[in-house]
Amino acid sequence: MRLRFDQKRIDLVAQFFEGKEPQEVLRWALKEFHPRIALASSFGAEDMVLIDMMYKIDPDVRVFTLDTGRLHQETYDVMDAVREKYGIKIEVYYPQTNALEQMVREHGPNLFYKSVGHRHLCCQVRKVEPLKRALSGLDAWITGLRRSQTPTRSNIRKVELDMENNKIVKVNPLAEWNSDEVWNYIRLNSVPYNKLHERGYPSIGCEPCTRPVKPGEDPRAGRWWWERGEKECGLHYRLRR
Repeated sequence: MRLRFDQKRIDLVAQFFEGKEPQEVLRWALKEFHPRIALASSFGAEDMVLIDMMYKIDPDVRVFTLDTGRLHQETYDVMDAVREKYGIKIEVYYPQTNALEQMVREHGPNLFYKSVGHRHLCCQVRKVEPLKRALSGLDAWITGLRRSQTPTRSNIRKVELDMENNKIVKVNPLAEWNSDEVWNYIRLNSVPYNKLHERGYPSIGCEPCTRPVKPGEDPRAGRWWWERGEKECGLHYRLRR
């Protein structure tokens, strides 16, 4: 039976956890929703911190990922590292074959470079639709979102109602953390991480859509670098059509 949280209750929970450590948020969420809760992971630094924290709270945690078919080899390497270190069986969601084949047939494999609309279409097919399938059997999901990542994320709370996904609960335990806190945790706890981070990639997505950032650039500058404006793919915010 699905657990239901209304906005009033979510507001109270979010207020309670403001200023609390991520582990406290995770303990509450896992106790409240397990086994119908999972971490959505792209295996970036924040997600690796959460995997380590979650595993230490309850080894029987769920982690899913969206394999777009265009990921870096280094991302697959860190997925294997997670399996080896934590023994977690990662739930992998792929794009729907028919939709992917039709998109590539009509627009080509590198359509995302042609226009913002084409890039949104690619993200929809490769990420957003698989995410909705992944969330369809859950009451809550966990993300590695932080407020300092982008202006579009500056107002996130640690616990929210996900209005885009049937009002399930969305948990952002690292909302208050900065990048230094993330990396301090990784080093102190010997957490595996994507080696692309050492090569100037603070944010890692699909291989053709991600580049290293230059000194002084915004951490999200390497995502869809040929575009101006919002650096989002639609997983957490509705893209403008």
